[in-house]
Amino acid sequence: MTNPSRVPTGINPNIPNSARMYDYYLGGKDNFAADREAAEKIMALGPSREICLANRRFLGRAVRYVSALGIDQFIDLGTGLPNQNNVHEVARKEHPEARVVYVDYDPVVIVHARALLAGTDTAITIVHADVREPSSILDAPDTKRLIDFSKPVGVIALGVLHCLTAQDDPWGVVGEFRERMAPGSALVISHLTDDAHPEVGVAAREVYEDADAPLIHRNHHQVSHMFDGFDLVEPGVTHVADWRPDEAWETELAGSEWWYVGVGLKP
Repeated sequence: MTNPSRVPTGINPNIPNSARMYDYYLGGKDNFAADREAAEKIMALGPSREICLANRRFLGRAVRYVSALGIDQFIDLGTGLPNQNNVHEVARKEHPEARVVYVDYDPVVIVHARALLAGTDTAITIVHADVREPSSILDAPDTKRLIDFSKPVGVIALGVLHCLTAQDDPWGVVGEFRERMAPGSALVISHLTDDAHPEVGVAAREVYEDADAPLIHRNHHQVSHMFDGFDLVEPGVTHVADWRPDEAWETELAGSEWWYVGVGLKP
């Protein structure tokens, strides 16, 4: 994506964008030179691509687990650019008619997602909204059309809450979703941490100072606090490769210590 004439209205290709940087980490092509330059700085600090791939693998495991509980409706916060094994693709292996509301505030993500979903499936939609304003998501017409809040819902926040500052109050954001979720609902979170590599964390945060969203690493206690009001599924809040790995080799994935992940059920 390098031709200025193809840049969606309202996009500044000269400012690194966290979603497009993530796309680059995963080997995608939906990014600009500024995204690639910033991403390369991050990749020089550690196994960024492997870190992101581990997060995507956790998404698949978590959605399979939640789907097996009987949950067939999902809200995916900060979904990012479409990739393989998206939420609806995983969920529909268990529930062929699963309903999914994808959410993102990035116009590039919205353009790509709408093009991908256009005219294909009325049970999948993308809502253009900011996770810092939960009511704009919960009360969106498409959300109300697809999600029945009187029944269990899976709310997924992978790699998005670490873009919220303390002033944005990610704990309060999660709390607003919790209040609308019926008993039996599930919350899935992955959140970056620099507990194991504080000096590298400082360097990474400096790169993201020039991006569209900050990078806020949090410790185990802070991430665990996001599950207040939920019963944690074993093994609780843990490093990404240790959450119910499909294969023994997954526990050895590079960069696992950069993520805290967990799944909680609303009693």
